[in-house]
Amino acid sequence: MTGTALVAGSVLQRGGFGGHAWVFAQYVRGLRALGWRVVFVDREPDPSWRPDRDQVVLELLGGPEGVAVLDRSGASVYGPSRSALLATAREADLLLNVMGFLDDAELLEVSRRRVFLDIDPGFGQMWRDLGLADVFAGHDRYVTVATSIEGSGVPTCGLEWRSILPPVNLADWPVAAPAPNAPVTSVASWRGPFEPIEHGGTTYGLRVHELRRFIGLPEATGVRLELALDIDPADDVDRTALLAAGWSLADPRVVAGTPGAYRDYVAASRAELMIAKHLYVATRAGWFSDRSSCYLASGRPVVAQDTGFAAVLPCGEGLLAFDTPASAAAAIDDLGARYGEHCEAARSLAESRLSTDVVLPRLLADVVP
Repeated sequence: MTGTALVAGSVLQRGGFGGHAWVFAQYVRGLRALGWRVVFVDREPDPSWRPDRDQVVLELLGGPEGVAVLDRSGASVYGPSRSALLATAREADLLLNVMGFLDDAELLEVSRRRVFLDIDPGFGQMWRDLGLADVFAGHDRYVTVATSIEGSGVPTCGLEWRSILPPVNLADWPVAAPAPNAPVTSVASWRGPFEPIEHGGTTYGLRVHELRRFIGLPEATGVRLELALDIDPADDVDRTALLAAGWSLADPRVVAGTPGAYRDYVAASRAELMIAKHLYVATRAGWFSDRSSCYLASGRPVVAQDTGFAAVLPCGEGLLAFDTPASAAAAIDDLGARYGEHCEAARSLAESRLSTDVVLPRLLADVVP
């Protein structure tokens, strides 16, 4: 199956975070590799924005022929003109709207198949359930990276959810030999753009609320653990506590600020330690990290806090799930005992379950008539 697709999302709003750009690039580049014509749609982050500020990211997503950047009025400031974009939207087989970021009424109206792609399962659903916001309005299909919303703590909002795993375009993520004495790493935000949510008598928190539980891991494992951590100066007490507990901290804008730097940082790691947001852990909807997909594709094992994904993905070789500090330490110890096996299994898992060649055709079969 081939066709034309618009993919909409917020890349330029988080300039200087290479991993964020890859979240969207996997879909864009993966669809193009399948033979699809793709136009990525974004908004300028501020009125002073100029394309040269984000040239590398724009080229990753397709350059002036494959990226349309709109200003606050909806006029084109980069890529196809608005009239050309509307014409593409009318003929497109699919509009994939990541987190409902595209709210341009005219573009949504002329699109024949409007698919909401949920990459932060729980937040949008609870906002709607509480009457705070409805990011799902105006869409025809609903897709989530939660592997099992039904029966979880995430409300369905009466919508039919289709589940996918976060895809990785393997051609962009070759396996490389790890550097000697490489640390176990992750790229993460301490809090992120969202606030905790109270829903059904439970307060659902952020990554900070889980990371604090695992602060003793460096001492428990004797392994160098490094976080490329986006943490606000207001959280300096926590930063000091992490350093005192033996964590290495790096600035993600420095070590992973561009798509290439992010890929290099992943490749230079021994493995990933993925500690999830409290909301993902508590709801047990099976969220899986797009970062973990990149690590696995690079042949880097992933030690990941289980959010329910272990019911769907094979764990124990390449991907190791944990629930407690003790089980996390045991998984990291197992890396040292069988590292070569875990590296081979990591790439194999990416090839069989996470590749865009596997994930995207299934997505298209679900949402495109």
